[in-house]
Amino acid sequence: MKTLKTLFTISAVVGSGAIFLLGITNLTAWLYAKPRTFMLQDSPTAPIAIVFGAGLSRDGSPSPVLRDRVATAAQLYFEGKVSKLLMSGDNRFINYNEPGAMRDYAVQLGVPDADIVLDYAGRRTYDTCYRARYIFGVQQAVLVTQAFHLPRALITCNLLGIEAWGVPADQRAYHPLAYRYWRLREIPATLMAFID
Repeated sequence: MKTLKTLFTISAVVGSGAIFLLGITNLTAWLYAKPRTFMLQDSPTAPIAIVFGAGLSRDGSPSPVLRDRVATAAQLYFEGKVSKLLMSGDNRFINYNEPGAMRDYAVQLGVPDADIVLDYAGRRTYDTCYRARYIFGVQQAVLVTQAFHLPRALITCNLLGIEAWGVPADQRAYHPLAYRYWRLREIPATLMAFID
């Protein structure tokens, strides 16, 4: 009985600590991102926009979330806020090419192919930010992703040496269950960003 009480106490302390750590890292990211997040028309200018991958549909075209990211980046380009788009996503399988699908959609929207740069190894937010800074030499950028993802993206890119601010790409109402899942996923993912 005493052993069970001890185990319960240890579990409660560890659980409380984990909840506190998750809460404090997410609050820190949110507070950090708030003054660095702008609506598209108010965004400062930068040499490049970094567009984060977000999955493909079964036919290989961008998912609705990814389409909104690309469309928002294209708007930034057309309004003269950025002069290049860095499309970063997953391409570890021959039949799964996020950056290629992102480029194709941006070109359909009227962005010249010459102003699109592809990063085929942006498998997660950290990879995208790290590679943007240390492979592509990006020093200043507008980050384009949905509002739920911007705090993690902003704190990661800035801590890796990119002067970055964000523009949310929420151009539609997403499925409520999917949106809840994405929001919940950000909680541990943000803690992992701090660990990275």
